[in-house]
Amino acid sequence: MKPIALSAFLTVAAAVAVPGGYEKQPQQPPARPRIPTSYESAVMARRILALTPLGTLATIFPASNSSSIMTEEETNNPKMRENRPAEVAGMPHGLMEYISDCEYATNDVGNPTLLAISIETSFKNIAAGSNVSLAVQWTPPPPPPPHEHKKHKDHKDKKHHKDKKHKDHKKGKRPPPPPRPFSPAALPRFSLLGYVEPIEGGDDRSQEGSIGSQIASCFTKSHPDAKWWLPGNRIHESHFVRLVVTQVYWIGGFGDRAYIGWIPVDEWKKVTKEEWEAIRLPGEWEGHRGPPKHDKPAHGKPDEDSGEESDGEDEGEKEKGWVVVQDGKNEDYTVKDL
Repeated sequence: MKPIALSAFLTVAAAVAVPGGYEKQPQQPPARPRIPTSYESAVMARRILALTPLGTLATIFPASNSSSIMTEEETNNPKMRENRPAEVAGMPHGLMEYISDCEYATNDVGNPTLLAISIETSFKNIAAGSNVSLAVQWTPPPPPPPHEHKKHKDHKDKKHHKDKKHKDHKKGKRPPPPPRPFSPAALPRFSLLGYVEPIEGGDDRSQEGSIGSQIASCFTKSHPDAKWWLPGNRIHESHFVRLVVTQVYWIGGFGDRAYIGWIPVDEWKKVTKEEWEAIRLPGEWEGHRGPPKHDKPAHGKPDEDSGEESDGEDEGEKEKGWVVVQDGKNEDYTVKDL
């Protein structure tokens, strides 16, 4: 039995011995990615809201007879009547809706701006008292265009001309796209729950610089075709409204590296424009155009009589010093502390 024991010992020793007398270090398991906090997720969600022009607005068909929720347009023009089946009462209804983040200058609490067309089914349900939710998902922008070949000071440098990067640049080759998650399931999305209310002064564009003019300018920068349906148009009755957010549910991606769950609404409201502008979302590349630029109106101050009390937390106490990064394998993303 002794030779067997000795051979076993030699086998183990050979497994750990390496030239130079150094012992092989045991391989460390890869570090688990840090899951973002709910507040970091709120910052990402607010950036998504600012960059995303479309969402899915969900409402509930009321139990009342369809004739009781007919608009004035439908009453005056029978051809425009919806003729809603009675069987849909109480059923959910979701359709695409134009959205924009147009109140950050006057009431920056993350309430999306909507252009409510009165004859639209979703807003007829809302007028009848329906609950409301808005689903928004992040879609990365397309990769950047190829670089143009421009003269610069390095053109006289022979070494520069021999450099492969310069040759690719001269040929106008497209740079490699940034790492992007391969699966939509790895991309963040969220749902905003709340109620819809009119924006006071949002329909009045009679004066330049008014709230109505500011909102219309902001909304049409995100949706140029919406100019035909602005309040006061000759086609349909419409109004600017806001979705007052009361609950936020977030899915940041895969649960082993992303936060999934409810975001406290006070955290959603506290996120500042400076915070969401300082980060980049999965698939964004340097120079991505970002959201439309809007001038802050002269009257732009939060409504002090809104009834919402300040939580007293200093801006410096908010969590900062992190960025969204990807794993380099086109598979997923996580966050990294700076």
